[in-house]
Formats: sequence, structure tokens, C-alpha cells
Amino acid sequence: MQAHRANLCEDPMKFFRQLLLAPVALGLMAPVAATAGEMNLDGINQYAASEDQVTSITQFSDVQPTEWAYQALSNLIERYGCVAGYPDGTFRGKKPLSRWEAAALLNACLDRITEVTDELRRLMKEFEKELAILRGRVDNLEAKVGELEANQFSTTTKLRGVATFTIGANSYNGDARASIAESLALGSTDRGERGSFLDRKVFPGEKFADAAAFQQGATAFNYNLDLYLDTSFTGKDLLRTRLRAGNYGGSPWGAANPDNLVGLNAFEVAFEGGSGADSVEVNRLFYQFPLGKSFTATIGGKVRQDDMLAFWPSVYPSDTVLDIFTYGGAPGTYPLTLGSGGGIWWKSGGFSVSANYVAANGNLGNPNDGGIGTDGSAQSGTAQIAWNNDNFGIAAAYTYLTPEGGQAGLYGGNGTPLANLGYALSDSVNSVGISGYWQPSNSGWLPSISTGWGLNAHSSDNFDEIDGAQTQSWYVGLQWSDVFIKGNDFGMAVGQPTFFTKSGDDDILEANDGNYAWEWWYKFQVTDNISVTPALFYLSVPLGQLQKNDSDSFDNFGGLVKTTFKF
Repeated sequence: MQAHRANLCEDPMKFFRQLLLAPVALGLMAPVAATAGEMNLDGINQYAASEDQVTSITQFSDVQPTEWAYQALSNLIERYGCVAGYPDGTFRGKKPLSRWEAAALLNACLDRITEVTDELRRLMKEFEKELAILRGRVDNLEAKVGELEANQFSTTTKLRGVATFTIGANSYNGDARASIAESLALGSTDRGERGSFLDRKVFPGEKFADAAAFQQGATAFNYNLDLYLDTSFTGKDLLRTRLRAGNYGGSPWGAANPDNLVGLNAFEVAFEGGSGADSVEVNRLFYQFPLGKSFTATIGGKVRQDDMLAFWPSVYPSDTVLDIFTYGGAPGTYPLTLGSGGGIWWKSGGFSVSANYVAANGNLGNPNDGGIGTDGSAQSGTAQIAWNNDNFGIAAAYTYLTPEGGQAGLYGGNGTPLANLGYALSDSVNSVGISGYWQPSNSGWLPSISTGWGLNAHSSDNFDEIDGAQTQSWYVGLQWSDVFIKGNDFGMAVGQPTFFTKSGDDDILEANDGNYAWEWWYKFQVTDNISVTPALFYLSVPLGQLQKNDSDSFDNFGGLVKTTFKF
């Protein structure tokens, strides 16, 4: 009974219909006509004589909030205005309802419904033209939606893209001298040809600056295009296909540059087996899916190390200017190896643990040149533990890799020539890195701060100066948001790309490597999808120990303007 009363209170119209129609129906079905005495005409006249409708339930002196139908009666009065009381200000809710009283109450409510209907007709007539226009627009929208559904690309795949234009140049300065042939000798890894890879002296000849300017120095205009096809079959998984094309290979920022340190993030295609300028290639292809509530697994035929990390320990933009500042200060620990691989991560609250494996040559069948877990795999295995919240994050990571001629190791542009060569000649490298960031909750004078440090231990069976050698790297990146105009950002970074800090044999090679790099940039957010970023950069000793054998200087200064379109 209580549940029935509760339902009636929740639906006043249902209660009202039952209240009015039940006695009417029962009365109509009565087999014996009621007499005049039974009708109580005096009471009906008293009820009907009250022409003023009640506007508030508080006008009834005999209705208390504790009554089970209190809320239903209140709704009928205040929302529909069709309940009248007796002249003495009572409702007499416990008195049986006669057919005459039911007829009077029903008639009052029907009058109200008629008034509402007439008002709706009047409004519809008054706004007939506007309603017709709206109906036409709705019909057009339905037709367009139907056409889109019939011709849509996919019900499960979203396409997004990033196009980048870069125009700029390098300038080389200094008095350090060496022959071009001597500079190019760093590219050879054949010990038989050269003896010890540094068993030579830099002698007077053509200036480094002139040799560099001979190959580079012109202003160039290049592009890069990334297309992401993100597919989800369950709403929680991700199949990512990334297509990439560009023409940075021979640019001031590409692999042909004699100073590898000025590589841009946009030209990574030159180091990922790209077949040539303007060639569209599959740059990523991997599948990511949840395992239970806390684990996520990733597997792919072309997946990169950072695709399988639960947390990236930096908020400094990864696509501003120099590649040097893209890797959390530890490019040895985060080499971004690309190839066949898989990984898994666990996340709970702010904590995460990630582990992954990538074989750069994992698509090859010859175990001497490739495969999974072979000497020719050019592989890296990474484990990372991290913690972060909205303002702060920190991670410690370890990576073991077998460079196999540099295929899995530093991208050109993340180390001095000596460090890059050391990677190429190593049988294996053990790397650790600690990186983190802090960012303010609101934009202001305080910038976000990202920093990191990496240490790499090299092993080699063939080169004593490499076996037991160490290389290091570090950086600090600052970024201010909403500078001058909301949406515009300013940033700068300083650090040392990977450089030799310890030799495996000081009698053969005494480490005297190192180079400082800076960049400054300001991003104009033209629209939500277009930004323009002018930038400057400077490298103090880009050739590291190679030019330090001479007392004269050699540096690199450059500038560019980058325009990014997101769609």
C-alpha cells in the first residue's frame, strides 16, 4: 500500500486520472440508478458554487503535509490549476467522491486543457513562418547526415593530420682548421683502414667553417606531413596507422648536414629508413589494448619505444626546433628505437611502470642482419617507473641496447661526432636516465620547467677506447604560456647533447668532448589550427673533441620560421 501511494505521489497525473475516473467508471457500471437522496445534491451544489480555483495547497485548512497524497494534490493545484475546494476552505480529502463531484472536477481540468490547446494553436499560427523555416532546416540536416553516413570514410576510424613548413638557414663561424677528408674520416668504422679511430692529428688545412659552408648554408624551404589514422573497435583499444612524407633529408636540418646536431624533429624520417624525399611511407603501425583495469599492452610491426611508455617525463614541446631537446635529457635512455616490438604498462593513480622491446631489424629473416633477439636485431629493451600529478612528474628509466652499426642508438643530432661514433662501434650500451618536470596551475611569470640527465656505459670487444667508455647528456627547458597574447607561448632550452666523459683507455683516447646548445622560440597561435614559430639556435662546439684538438673556434648559429597546420 505504501509503495502504491509513493508511485501515485511521483506521478500526479496518474493519481489524478485514477482519482477522477475510477468512481465515474464504477458509477457508470452500477446496475441500479442512484436516487436523488443518494446523490447529495446540496453537497454538489456547495462544491460547484466555489468558482475560484485554489492557487496553493496551503489554502486548504484540512490538508496536512503528512497526508500520503499531499504532493500529488499540490502538483494538481500549482501546475494545472484545476482543483477547487469547498466554501469553508476545506478539501475534505477523506470524504468519498461522488459522480457529481467527479464530473465537476473533471470539467474544470478539461477546461484548463482546452485553454492550453487554444494557446498552442495561437502560438503555432503566430510563428507559422518561423516553424516552417525550422522544419526545412531540420529536413536539410537530416538529408546531409544521411549523405555523410552513406559516404563516410569509416565508422571506427578518425583521421587527423599535421603539416609543417620550415624556412631557414645555418651560419658557420670560426678559425678551426682540418681537411675535408679528415672530417669525413669520422664516417668510417673500419679499424683496419684507420687503426685507432682517433689515431690521427688535426692538421692545418681548410677551415671547418668553410668545409661546412661548402655543403650547407643556403636558405631552404622544406615540408613535413603526418597523417594519423586512429581506429578503435571497442572504444578502449587503438589501432594507429601513421603515414609520413617530407623532404628534409638534404636540407639544413637533414642527414646531409655536416653538423648533425642541428637536426629537427620533423626530419626524423631521414633516420627511419625513409626511401627518399616526397615518398609517403607507413611510419607507425601498432595495436594498443587494455588488459583488465590497470594494464595496457601494445604490439606492432612498426612501433616506436615512446609509443609504449605510460608516461613521458617532459612538458617541453617535442616539435619546436632542435632534436637535442626532444628526449628528456637522456637520448641514450630514450633512443626512440623504431621497428618490430611490443610492450606493456601498468598504471594506478599517479604511479606507472612500463616495459617494452623493439628490434629495428625485426622484419628481417637473416639472423646475422636482423630478426627478434638475435645479434643483428639492433634492439633495445626499456623499463621505466614514473609518478605524476597535474603539476609535477618524474621518471627513472633503464635501457639496454645493441646498436648494430647505429641502427638502434642515437639519432644523428643527439651527440657529438665522437659520441655518435662511439655508439656505432659499441657492441652494447647500458643507459639510465632521470627526467621530470614542474608546471604552474595558471599561466604567469613562472614557466614550466622540464629537465633530465642521462648516463650511458659502452661495451666493445674490438675497440679498447670504447669498451668501458661513458657518455652523458642533460638539458633544461623552460616554457611560458599566454605570453603577450592568450594562446601564444615562449620558450628556451639549454643543455649538452650526448658527449664522451670517460674513455675505455686513456692511453688511446683521453676524453675532452662536449658542446653546449641553446634554442629560443616564440609561437604565434594564429588560429586554433595554425601556428607560426620563429626560432633561433646556437651550438658552441658542434664537433666536440674533434675541433678541441685545435685551439681555434668553430660554432653554428641558425634561425628558422616554422608554420604548423593541424587538421
